[in-house]
Amino acid sequence: MSDKTYDSPASSLDGLLFDRMTIMSGGFGLSGNPESLIPEIRNSGVKDLTVISNNAGADGFGLWMLLESRQIARMVASYVGDNKLFEQQYLSGELELELNPQGTLAERIRAGGAGIPAFYTKTGVGTVVAEGKPTEIFEGEEYVRETWLRADLAIVKAWRADPAGNLMFRKTARNFNPNMATAARITVAEVEEIVAPGTFDPDCIHTPGIFVDRVVVSTINEKRIEKLTVRETETAA
Repeated sequence: MSDKTYDSPASSLDGLLFDRMTIMSGGFGLSGNPESLIPEIRNSGVKDLTVISNNAGADGFGLWMLLESRQIARMVASYVGDNKLFEQQYLSGELELELNPQGTLAERIRAGGAGIPAFYTKTGVGTVVAEGKPTEIFEGEEYVRETWLRADLAIVKAWRADPAGNLMFRKTARNFNPNMATAARITVAEVEEIVAPGTFDPDCIHTPGIFVDRVVVSTINEKRIEKLTVRETETAA
């Protein structure tokens, strides 16, 4: 069994980054972001990136770092909210945005990993989402054709891995990460813990190691709360 572990987030990206590449970055809001790998991409100085992710982080967190450094030229995403810098760069024309319905984005990524170049969906029919795209009628209903998404590199965040790259995710941090791991030429996974070979029950592996090229222990695990809501303390009568 080959050992895919690396000593640091920086070393796990060594030789993989180049200008104008396409990167898939896992995460949903503040959950499951590759927090340790993103700063190393920033530090590398690569530019004119196309980044595929549900959103571009939040103010001061996640992919926001690459927006601040002006390294992202194009985002393929489904959500712009809670990130003022993302909004400003798009509205000013500094950043190109391909906005997708969230389910369509997820399916385009899954299709990329499954080797399915295109599929049809009703989502977006009759809206700007369908402009310029072929449509077909199936059983009397109109569907729009969407194409797969693939990338040069996927960076994902998992809970645990073994040295062979088998991954387990924890609860909602799973989100887009498993599909992205299958849809890129190279996948680098940062994990909270690397366990001994044979630790995992095969039935509990979410992403098989065949899809993962490099594994590194994460150095940042903030686990932020995106929107904290608390109940006001009731005053005793």
